[in-house]
Amino acid sequence: MTAAPPKSNIGAAGAPTPRTPTARGRYTARYSRDMFSTAAAPLPTLCGKPVATDRALVMAIVNRTPDSFYDRGATFTDAAAMAAVARAVDEGADLVDIGGVKAGPGAEVDADEESARVIPFVAAIRAKYPDLLISIDTWRAEVARAAVAAGADLINDTWAGADPDLALVAAECGAGLVCSHTGGAIPRTRPNRVRYADVLGEVTATVVAAAEAAAAAGVRRDGILIDPTHDFGKNTHHGLALLRGVDVLVNTGWPVLMALSNKDFIGETLGVGLSERLEGTLAATAWSAAAGARIFRVHEVAATRRVVDMVAAIQGIRPPARTLRGLA
Repeated sequence: MTAAPPKSNIGAAGAPTPRTPTARGRYTARYSRDMFSTAAAPLPTLCGKPVATDRALVMAIVNRTPDSFYDRGATFTDAAAMAAVARAVDEGADLVDIGGVKAGPGAEVDADEESARVIPFVAAIRAKYPDLLISIDTWRAEVARAAVAAGADLINDTWAGADPDLALVAAECGAGLVCSHTGGAIPRTRPNRVRYADVLGEVTATVVAAAEAAAAAGVRRDGILIDPTHDFGKNTHHGLALLRGVDVLVNTGWPVLMALSNKDFIGETLGVGLSERLEGTLAATAWSAAAGARIFRVHEVAATRRVVDMVAAIQGIRPPARTLRGLA
């Protein structure tokens, strides 16, 4: 029996579905698994740079913060951060994502301090790795503009347009843009008793609308990504529902970025601490890669790369690295 071809999601977006306003004035959509017949084939570029089309891509996290939730500041210094970039490249990362502000609550970091942490570092990466895709994790348009001028290719807006000028910066500077969903949360706040009548429908409608708006504003088509944004404005039940419905996001035709790595919803699902979330992360990664998610933002590059390579080989779109058993 021949397996069905795997789904992918780089390319032109599917047609939008009519949306109706809710009592809160937002728009929701009832996206179903049958709404889109096929997803587009992967484009060979991301933000103008060649990328693999026979597997999902891996985005390595490098935090320039002294208080990041996962590494507790392990890559805050210049030397440690550059060593982390070199290690990520060696382990098979396709992109590196540079952030200068902890996502959660903590010490205030203004735009000047954020810029000092990330702009010279982005320039240093660009000088050392001319062809590497660089993402800047920021919600501030002024920081994004400076980072792109220093060499960043992609603006990773994890706070869903808290600064409405981000899309304009991406369009003006020729950068890509990640369109996310936070349920209206203010940057650096944690969710509190959040509720959705249909979390998958609302998330899908929101990120698709943002992607369409970005394209209309002139953001390059091969640089627009959608991210359901696990843990941001969501609880663990919401995170699991979004994983179950990842194919709905994929079938919109917009490339899907999944930021799952060591998130709280994984820790709560398994009842484990921060140091015991790798297996849960990789299980969620394999599930999402099989459904056609295009990019994974991760802390553990080598393990994630092995997972996406294996999933692609099972699907029949990536050949094994070697085949000696039973053939020699």
